[in-house]
Amino acid sequence: MQFSNTLKRLTAGIMLSGSLIYSGAAMAADTIKVGVLHSLSGTMAISESTLKDTVLMMIEEQNKKGGVMGKQLEPVVVDPASNWPLFAEKTRELISQQGVDVIFGCWTSVSRKSVLPVVEELNGLLFYPVQYEGEESSKNVFYTGAAPNQQAIPAVNYLINELGVERFVLAGTDYVYPRTTNKILEAYLKSKGVADKDIMINYTPFGHSDWQSIVSDIKAFGNQGKKTAVVSTINGDANVPFYKELGNQGVSAQDIPVVAFSVGEEELSGIDTGPLVGHLAAWNYFQSVYNDANDAFIAQWHDFTQDDKRVTNDPMEATYIGFNMWVKAVEKAQSTDTDKVAEAMIGMETPNLTGGMAVMNENHHLSKPVLIGEIQDDGQFAVVWETDGLVKGDAWSDYLPGSKDLISDWSAPTKCGNYNTKTKQCLGSKAMQ
Repeated sequence: MQFSNTLKRLTAGIMLSGSLIYSGAAMAADTIKVGVLHSLSGTMAISESTLKDTVLMMIEEQNKKGGVMGKQLEPVVVDPASNWPLFAEKTRELISQQGVDVIFGCWTSVSRKSVLPVVEELNGLLFYPVQYEGEESSKNVFYTGAAPNQQAIPAVNYLINELGVERFVLAGTDYVYPRTTNKILEAYLKSKGVADKDIMINYTPFGHSDWQSIVSDIKAFGNQGKKTAVVSTINGDANVPFYKELGNQGVSAQDIPVVAFSVGEEELSGIDTGPLVGHLAAWNYFQSVYNDANDAFIAQWHDFTQDDKRVTNDPMEATYIGFNMWVKAVEKAQSTDTDKVAEAMIGMETPNLTGGMAVMNENHHLSKPVLIGEIQDDGQFAVVWETDGLVKGDAWSDYLPGSKDLISDWSAPTKCGNYNTKTKQCLGSKAMQ
């Protein structure tokens, strides 16, 4: 599909969202309001608009079942427009003015960091559905995407153990998620005996489009007699010209494989994947996993969007898991009160879409499987490796000096997001920045 088609789809998504921003007067007063906080315009719309649609689909389906506690769910959709300070403003609007009981939203870590102090101040509840760098734990946030030990570390292990990679290009967008993830990966690689000279790190701004010189540098770095791979934390629409330039310069998966943490089926639907066959991505879900639950989810998605070509992806599954867990927790608590729902969430289980059960742990992170997929010429992924079972998300990295002694446990009696196991002290209730 050409990039213009992607723009058409985003425009349609924005038009759809506009029709779904309801006022309190437009619906019955006795509803449960659900905030939807995803960029529908700007550089991240290519990824986030799909998650807005996912939440609306889940709300529609839940309302058909009778809602929650006998009340219909009312979506309140806002567009923070890939503007990180605007995420905080829109969050305050959702909680203080619209009175939402929960928010499903954010993609980038910089947007989540912008939102975090607001949800903590106002005691709101955020479900965050995208892989992230860890190094954070908040009583007001449930992290349903992958932590580094559920994506980045297994991916690097795969490159080393299965592909024999010895040199690593850590290429990312210039913001908190790539920088922190690469800091963890750099420490991990060095612990595995990888030398400084065999690690190349590069950052580019959001929306970066001129990749010619950077790809040339990657080729030169990989032409040193050692197997080289790119570990990509490039986010948003910058991925389109990046992968196109790889193809232009003849960088194949056989020569220098790329394993991506922010490229899934949705991002690939906007580019010609022919030259990218064999490159990799690490996620907890792929559309190509065949089982009854995933088949039903895909069919539901196609029915909701009225488009059989719309793909599913990992952050959609994380949204699906988080939404279903929230519904169960509200019904268990018989309340939408943040503290009561948060307490009910710990230990909650719900089916994932890869054939097992997702578990919410006391650190507000899920236990999930890890899968590595290989890009096919149809834009889908063939799973080439997966963990034997579930991997528990780790809020604090074992490879950073300031984090390796910390644990997160929001259950009684600890109720601490950053408990130091050596000093036996809680470093505070808020996330460490």
